[in-house]
Amino acid sequence: MRPDGPGRVTGGSAGARTDERAGILLVDDMEDNLIALEAVLGSLDEPLVRARSGEEALRALQCRRFALVLLDVRMPGMDGFETAAEIRRLDRAKDVPIIFLTGADDDPGYAFRGYATGAADYLAKPFDPWVLRAKVGVFLDLHRKNRQLELVLARERAVREAFEAWLAGLEAQLDGTAPPDVPALRRQVRELRDLVARGGRAR
Repeated sequence: MRPDGPGRVTGGSAGARTDERAGILLVDDMEDNLIALEAVLGSLDEPLVRARSGEEALRALQCRRFALVLLDVRMPGMDGFETAAEIRRLDRAKDVPIIFLTGADDDPGYAFRGYATGAADYLAKPFDPWVLRAKVGVFLDLHRKNRQLELVLARERAVREAFEAWLAGLEAQLDGTAPPDVPALRRQVRELRDLVARGGRAR
């Protein structure tokens, strides 16, 4: 894995499967820290996207879906706490989990501030690679399950709308001035009953 420029995908394949594999946003102003994160997380085979500042992180979050943000606390300009607060104001990113990364000698109150701004977790540098990878793996798994649930709910919503449209069509035939075509109505009712029995799945 090689380090690329700011905002570039550096791990995994982010082509046709980008929506399924939302990826991880790495936010740190230090090149060495970004390289270390990529080295630890590369084995997860998920897209890794760099941001060298809070502003750049916000732009990335507005452009694509992420499963997780790893956010350094100490950055020039907009620091990690300010960045997290801005992330929570973005409609499409307000629910993305954030793991704060900070130096071991930083103020102990940083942990409280991190959780207060909506952090899901907090790790001090130098972090244990196994612990970081395990924590990230948990959030990735949670994201996949949430995404699957979203797809199931979307399918159920589409099926319900199709049923409602079908029933509306049947009601229109019954309420019409012309005598209803009883054999056609019976056939549609049978088809509707069969579709319900299959759980809304077409043959």
